Amino acid sequence: MARILVVDDEVGIRELLSEILYDEGHTIELAENAAQARAARLRGRPDLVLLDIWMPDTDGVTLLKEWGSQGLLDMPVIMMSGHATIDTAVEATRIGAIDFLEKPITLQRLLKTISAGLARGRLPVAKAANGSFVSVAPASSGPPQISEPLAAEPEVETAVELIDQSLLGNITLDQPLREARDAFERVYFEYHLARENNSMTRVSEKTGLERTHLYRKLKQLGIEARKRSS
Repeated sequence: MARILVVDDEVGIRELLSEILYDEGHTIELAENAAQARAARLRGRPDLVLLDIWMPDTDGVTLLKEWGSQGLLDMPVIMMSGHATIDTAVEATRIGAIDFLEKPITLQRLLKTISAGLARGRLPVAKAANGSFVSVAPASSGPPQISEPLAAEPEVETAVELIDQSLLGNITLDQPLREARDAFERVYFEYHLARENNSMTRVSEKTGLERTHLYRKLKQLGIEARKRSS
């Protein structure tokens, strides 16, 4: 998939974003400040950068300007902040950021924005008259034209269907409501875990539960959340 650099001074934010994006199949590199972000950028160009605005050593907008002046702003950069003003977001976009995420970031918004950023790919960089470098966003050419029909989604594996059929037999109407509900929920979550290959991010999306609530529910039902097979 993609190599994504996450720059944020809050360890909780870094770990959460890393877990979500790893679950999506991406390779993640973490930086807790601008110095680490500079070093990571010099080691290689990431496919996308999630860059926090407020950091203790150098703020994200200043780092964005620095990369732009050095010709290093040839990758999509998405700014993040829980305290930035509209003016700050507009300035970051003017410098070269492709989008802005306001904290707390919802899962759907995060994945949608990253998907759009990765679709843009490498940003061309032009040299201005004053000698500085400027990232040039590609002009929109409208919605892509589909020349070939999309491949049909693969059918759900028979094993998944068997899970559904075999476990439903344990649910009867001759038991207390709580036990019947727990039995149903166990079938429900095991079905989605199998269908989504144990991707907690995708199960969270399908069931409409936040990841923390989902983990708690699985533990309550005695369902082990296994790692996805490679």
